[in-house]
Amino acid sequence: MNDCFILLAAGKGKRFNSKIPKQYINYKNKPLFLHSINKAIESNMFKKIILVLDKKNRIMANNKISVIIGGKERYQSSLKALNYIKNKNIKNVYIHDAARPNFSIKLLKRLKKNLKNNKAVIPYVKTENSTKYKKSNKIINLNREKLLFTQTPQCFDFKTLYKFSKFNNKIITDEASLFLNNNMRIKFIKGEDNNFKITKKTDLDKFNMKSFFGIGFDIHKLIKNKKLYLGGVKIPFHSGLQGHSDGDVILHSIIDGLLGALRKKDIGTLYPSNKNKFKNIRSSNMLSPIVKNLNKDGYYINNIDINLICEKPKVSKYRDRIISSLSNLLSIKKNQINLKGKTVEKLGLIGKEKAIACEALVSLNYYA
Repeated sequence: MNDCFILLAAGKGKRFNSKIPKQYINYKNKPLFLHSINKAIESNMFKKIILVLDKKNRIMANNKISVIIGGKERYQSSLKALNYIKNKNIKNVYIHDAARPNFSIKLLKRLKKNLKNNKAVIPYVKTENSTKYKKSNKIINLNREKLLFTQTPQCFDFKTLYKFSKFNNKIITDEASLFLNNNMRIKFIKGEDNNFKITKKTDLDKFNMKSFFGIGFDIHKLIKNKKLYLGGVKIPFHSGLQGHSDGDVILHSIIDGLLGALRKKDIGTLYPSNKNKFKNIRSSNMLSPIVKNLNKDGYYINNIDINLICEKPKVSKYRDRIISSLSNLLSIKKNQINLKGKTVEKLGLIGKEKAIACEALVSLNYYA
């Protein structure tokens, strides 16, 4: 595994018309550039990953990911990355634009397969639109069947690409141009329709986004000699919640809400109380695999609204800690979570401080 993935994310994105550089905008609950980085890591295909940004980001850097500052133009950023890895025994290099977050790992694998017998492999798509070319004052019809709209990631034999890049001082739109300018053969393979470039804000609307909602509810008795957990936070209190697990009613209601939005039955089906392996399990461990599979299936949490129903403890005292905990567990921002405390005016078991209940409304976005 001597291949390298280079993500170019140092551009200004002027056509996007935003105060925040395009590569940092929040897209499906993550910065735009992070989607490509995560896919490169998940593919397990690369010895090294180079992230080219407009400023240093030490948080992203680790043993596998190196962060470097790019140049003024795209070709300069690309050459900086190639210079960085020139002594790292890299065989093939994959160069990708941060503005294309929706490519698949399957595409990476098809590129790799075709690179075995080629020096350059480029994905492309065709157009359904009639296409014209303006030359001086004359409009010329083009045969759309012969037009190729190239995409990234583009992959190359490292030594060949580096040789061409070193002597290039012209603005290019992609590395395939270097091979074409040097009359080198390129293997073109079919790309992916979803792998379009996000150039303007209206491009974000190209997805067929649907919204789904789920309601979760849970209630547990308070018992002595048990720790109280609410939203993954240990709360100092004289009693804890009775249950097969730790009894965290906030996490249980969120799990039920997520399962409802996903149309996947309920928490009792997923974690039956008659199974010893789930006895005393932390509710955070019950939530984790559900959140992990959400994004893989194309779902992203939009927001969660929570009502914690109890007389004591008072929610306001622990609200910020609980929201921080939920933000970490759900991998969403704090402003996507609302937590309200409700009492029942001393009525019933909750009013007598013998139980705590919770209800949660979960909103998911699905990108087809």
